Amino acid sequence: MAARRPQDLPSSTPSFADLGLSAALIAPLAKAGVTAPFPIQAVTLPDSLAGRDVLGRGRTGSGKTYAFVLPLLHRLAGDTRQRRPGRPRALILAPTRELATQIEATLVPLARALSLRTVTIFGGVGAAPQIAALRNGVDIVVACPGRLDDHVRNGHARLDAIEITVLDEADHMADLGFLPVVKRLLDQTPRSGQRMLFSATLDAAVDGLVRRYLNNPVTHSVDSAKSPVVKMAHHVLHVRHDDRLAVLTDLTSAPGRTLVFTRTKRGAKALTRRLVAGGVPAVELHGDLAQGARTRNLNAFTEGSVQTLVATDIAARGIHVDDVALVIHADPPVEHKAYLHRSGRTARAGASGMVITLMTDSQVTDVRNLTREAGIRPTTTRLGPGDPFLAELAPGERTFVSPPPPAPERESVPRQRRAPGRRSAAQSTRTTQSTRTAQPARTAQPGSGSRSSSSSNAANFSSRSRVGRR
Repeated sequence: MAARRPQDLPSSTPSFADLGLSAALIAPLAKAGVTAPFPIQAVTLPDSLAGRDVLGRGRTGSGKTYAFVLPLLHRLAGDTRQRRPGRPRALILAPTRELATQIEATLVPLARALSLRTVTIFGGVGAAPQIAALRNGVDIVVACPGRLDDHVRNGHARLDAIEITVLDEADHMADLGFLPVVKRLLDQTPRSGQRMLFSATLDAAVDGLVRRYLNNPVTHSVDSAKSPVVKMAHHVLHVRHDDRLAVLTDLTSAPGRTLVFTRTKRGAKALTRRLVAGGVPAVELHGDLAQGARTRNLNAFTEGSVQTLVATDIAARGIHVDDVALVIHADPPVEHKAYLHRSGRTARAGASGMVITLMTDSQVTDVRNLTREAGIRPTTTRLGPGDPFLAELAPGERTFVSPPPPAPERESVPRQRRAPGRRSAAQSTRTTQSTRTAQPARTAQPGSGSRSSSSSNAANFSSRSRVGRR
């Protein structure tokens, strides 16, 4: 059945206790500094705590994670039935590894306070620890659809004991083409279970999920994806193509966290190298990195050891890092939804933030159409490197570090003369091993000054004729 019409926001925000949340959850929430619900939490908790199916719409940064984590934990804590191997009781599906990891960071401290077990499942890492956790019995699974589907198909998990299912960023799952596997997983959960779906937008694909899997849901909408963020300022800087790097270097060397978006993975790699070579410590985040490198780089940005993260749209959804002062679209995105989700990494939870888009002469029409469709009226300024207005946009003293010199080349070892065509067993082994490790994964680290032979073309952060995968 289709969702009901959205409910109105209450005139005053009640406390968690007023909403009926368990005291066992209120105490650890307070310890984490969460003492009052956000609007999306205040309007959804009465229905979700009552066991209703809920459809929640709110833009990124509106507090959706606690809106589904709290009722899920509240329900499981009230039922002390014994855990069964491979049969979790609650399931949270997320479209990306980064979002799953951030849901885990919110969930785990509260789950531990209630003696509930969790496991987070996604690809790009070894499956054995995930399988072991499932075998030992868990209450809650946070998962990306693909890897969980593998575990189900291989008999390591069953979903017939799921009491509550959550779909987070459902519209992004649709954008990434995950709906077939999401439906396959949902079909294996009990129809009688509670289901909650949270999304920034409710397009046709999401509406199809709602009609098929939610039972008489109540819809709560605190805002739409195009609702303006009062404390978010938008600027377009009209620059010469050859001046983009100098302007970016100026902005990213200012104090505070800066998130820079490129359109392609190759563009993110090239721009990170050039910023590092110019004295700005930066790390990259994109789909070509191994999971370990993605985690290290995101942690470095989150913890503040690196102030600049250069990313593709993989970081535009579900990544929450406190106090991102500046978001820069080094490459304007193709569509307005991507612009809004990228920009939503700043001005979160009531904070203020700045969004800057770099625009060259050839991009004027595209950027104007983009901002109009996004419902944004930015301030456009034509400028070049060294313009005083850059200091107004990103105030503070510019700080640069000297990249370390390139590592010295290893001395060559004279080869022993051998008869033609003859090789020792040890030499064959070394040759095989060196072939296997000839192309190690490269991750830009703070202070690294490494460049590739393609750096002469790196000013084109992303190709206009070919959009790379995220």
